[in-house]
Amino acid sequence: MELRSVLGNSQRLDGGAMFGNCPRALWQRWCPPDEHNRIALACRALLVREDDGRVVLLETGIGSFFPPKLRERYGVQEAEHVLLAQLGALGIQPTDVDVIVLSHLHFDHAGGLLQPWQEGAAPALAFPRARYVVGAQAWARAKAPHARDRASFIPELQDLLEGTGRLEIVEGTSSSTLGQGYSFSLSHGHTPGLLLTRVETPRGPITFMGDLVPGVPWVHLPITMGYDRHPELLIEEKQALLDRIHAEDGWMFFTHDAAVAAAKVSVDEHGRYGAAGSIDELRWD
Repeated sequence: MELRSVLGNSQRLDGGAMFGNCPRALWQRWCPPDEHNRIALACRALLVREDDGRVVLLETGIGSFFPPKLRERYGVQEAEHVLLAQLGALGIQPTDVDVIVLSHLHFDHAGGLLQPWQEGAAPALAFPRARYVVGAQAWARAKAPHARDRASFIPELQDLLEGTGRLEIVEGTSSSTLGQGYSFSLSHGHTPGLLLTRVETPRGPITFMGDLVPGVPWVHLPITMGYDRHPELLIEEKQALLDRIHAEDGWMFFTHDAAVAAAKVSVDEHGRYGAAGSIDELRWD
């Protein structure tokens, strides 16, 4: 089994929104803002190449499906589809990707499923052979979003995924598409049915933290995002998952941290959670 962190398009978003009720005097130490109060964010995918050659991709980032005006509004830094270029540098073409797992369908996690924007062209999927795995509650939310997060979804995407005939909507903690070696935790504090994938590896389990813990600063229990649906519930879910990862000496994988791809969980003498052994790029063979 080979695992790689793969960067997609990067973003700059409002630091206050990303840190909820945490004061700027504190969060700016962790993530210095630019002149527009925006902080740097990654959209990082986890690539798994199994021994039998199957290629599994955990998420696709935001991609480059936005037209220029919306790309600027949402702080997307590159016009090209960075994930496709990064995969290509690893010898993987879009037709080589067998399975894509989505924690949820907000555009900064699922936009990379689409081809780059072109004037006058209809949205189209970028991975023509892939099978897609998404949680049932996350799927239901995308099909019928709340007014609070309707703008976070891509209206055409759900029909495109259904139209492939290769969509698995997961009800529990495992996937028939993925099979053994993969399992899920569910979280509802950020959005209903956030699917957090745990991958068994020779170096121990690694969990894709998604928007439950988007990066190192959010490992600290009280830190949540302004985008979170139920911050208090999220904190309880976060503590339970961090306790499990710490107990099994596993790894956290961060999708949005601009500098850190993965880390282990630390707990100090005061019970404060943190990141230990951080690595900026994951390269496991």
